Amino acid sequence: APASVIAAPGPALHEGVREACERLLQLLLLHLQKLVHGRGSASLAECPARPVPFLEALRPHVRELCLDALRLERRRCLWQHQLLALLAVHSAPHGAAEALFFLLALARTPEELALAPQLRAGLRAVLPDPLPAAVAAAVAQIHAGRLPEPQLAQLLRNLALLL
Repeated sequence: APASVIAAPGPALHEGVREACERLLQLLLLHLQKLVHGRGSASLAECPARPVPFLEALRPHVRELCLDALRLERRRCLWQHQLLALLAVHSAPHGAAEALFFLLALARTPEELALAPQLRAGLRAVLPDPLPAAVAAAVAQIHAGRLPEPQLAQLLRNLALLL
């Protein structure tokens, strides 16, 4: 939910409720992490993923998740980034490249752009480097004419900044 819904005007949310919600989110992320990384093979690339319905439902919404993570809202940013990484690993190899592509294409500030190398570093620990596939996805989007000119300019600026 948007931050305005979470922190709506009116009586302040009791701190115990906020802490309980944060704890539930952490437990959900921990459970998802066990499902994603608890495969039988030593390498994630060698063993097919078991379907995780929650992550499967999020697959079509990678762009929206990236946009939300790029808002860098203090309390939500960490778990959003962790959820995005779990989704990227779960739907690898294409999911990792897609998430990295969207972070590169949508980031508007250096702080937002910093999420892309952070995600890449986390994914490289369990997957082959997703950057070449993300660049290939960007080139495919450019050739297909699917990127509006302002977003294309932003993507190219971001790639230049990272280089």
